[in-house]
Formats: sequence, C-alpha cells, structure tokens
Amino acid sequence: MTTAPPTPTPPPASSHASSPFPRTVLITGAASGIGAAVAEAFARQGVGLALADRDTRRLEALRDRLPRTAAVTLHTLDVADADQVRAVVDDAVRRHEGVDVLVNSAGILTEVPLVEMDPAVWDETIAVDLRGVFLSCRYLLPHMIARGGGRIVNIASQLGQKGGEGLTHYSAAKAGVIGFTKALAREAAPHNVLVNAVAPGPVETPLVDGLSPEWKRAKQAELPLGRFGRPEEIAPTVLLLASDPGGNLYVGQTLGPNSGDVMA
Repeated sequence: MTTAPPTPTPPPASSHASSPFPRTVLITGAASGIGAAVAEAFARQGVGLALADRDTRRLEALRDRLPRTAAVTLHTLDVADADQVRAVVDDAVRRHEGVDVLVNSAGILTEVPLVEMDPAVWDETIAVDLRGVFLSCRYLLPHMIARGGGRIVNIASQLGQKGGEGLTHYSAAKAGVIGFTKALAREAAPHNVLVNAVAPGPVETPLVDGLSPEWKRAKQAELPLGRFGRPEEIAPTVLLLASDPGGNLYVGQTLGPNSGDVMA
C-alpha cells in the first residue's frame, strides 16, 4: 500500500526569528524604477540584497544611498543572456550563502505600432521582458528547492491583461510573464517555493518616460484614480508576497496595483 506524502507547509520567508522578511533577495532590473524602489524597501528591513542590472553606474548609485544595515552585492547582468544569468545566480548564492527571494523586475519598453515594428524590436522585447524571467527562475529555482523553499515575484504589467496601443510586443511579453507565473507556481508549490506576479499600471519610471506624451495623456484619462503610480507605491506589494505570514497563501496570483486600470 502506498500513502500520499504529507501536504507541504510553506516555510517562513525569513530566517530571522523575529522578522517577517527574508534574509536575502536577488533583484533583477534593480538599478532604477520599480526594481530600485523594491531594493530600498527591503534594505530598510535589513534584508541582504543581490542587485543585478546592466547599468552598473546606476547600481552603484543605488548602493550608495541604501542603509548600511544589510549586505549588498552588485552584479552586472543582461537578463537575456543565459550564461550571464547562470553566473550571477551562482555568484549571488555563493556570496550570500543562499537566496530566499527572487524579484524579476528587469524590462524594456518601446512604443511602436505593429505595422511599423522591426522584428528585431519584437525579439529584443520578448528576450528581455519574458526570456529574462524564465532564465532567472530556471537557474535560481533549483537552489531554492535544495534549501527547502523560497519566493519568486515576477513584475508583469496590467497591459499583459488588457493590452495597449503601440505596445503589442510589450503586452505580449507581459501576458507571457503572467501565464508563466501561473504554470511555474503549480510546479514549484510542492517544493515550498511560492511564485506570484505583480502587474502594476503605468508608473512614473524611466521606462514609462520613453512613451509619447499623447499615449500618457490618453492613459491617464482612462484611470479611475486619475494618475500614474510611483515606484514606492508598488514595492509594498512585492514585500507582502515575500513576507511571512503575509505572503504564505499566495500561489500563482497576479496582484494589481494599477490605479484601477484593471479590476478583477
């Protein structure tokens, strides 16, 4: 007779007895925007940080303004490059003696109608915004499983849920992130790794700054809240998903701090 294995219980996100937060977080796209705000929020909780981005100068500037209470390592990274991602993951795990949480925040955004889009633009967006999420998860998940658990938070977009004019490539990539998150959550939950997504609405970041004034005016007029978000308003949702017990029951969810652009 065979018996069913016991139902796994998600482990605490933190190795600190008195802290609801994890010990070490790896953040891609950490140099600016949402990634930087997430890094600053975790740093205020004393969490160790492995900060990865291809913009080394901005990474160094971020490190210099973080509180000195947590260990911080910087990693130059193109998330679309598999060899680089594997090397950074291994380096972060070694230098921090493990990584408890992965936040996939790296992304690019351009505005171009489909009929004018060069295939290279499509390919680059999918490579960074979707393939990069896959690669980071692919190489860090085995470490998390070996450690007995962890958390993964993928930064998607409300445009992956509803689409956006001039942004078919970006919308497709972010819809892929949401679908990937749901599928991986099913694979990873039995190993005590909880995978979720955050799908912000438009946020005042360097990424959105590159969109046309016309696009931004039209989008702002659509929002029930009447304004774009700020990076520091997105970070608490990421911290929730990483925390214990706050994030313990979220599995394959997409949380939407989006100014009301998508209501689920």
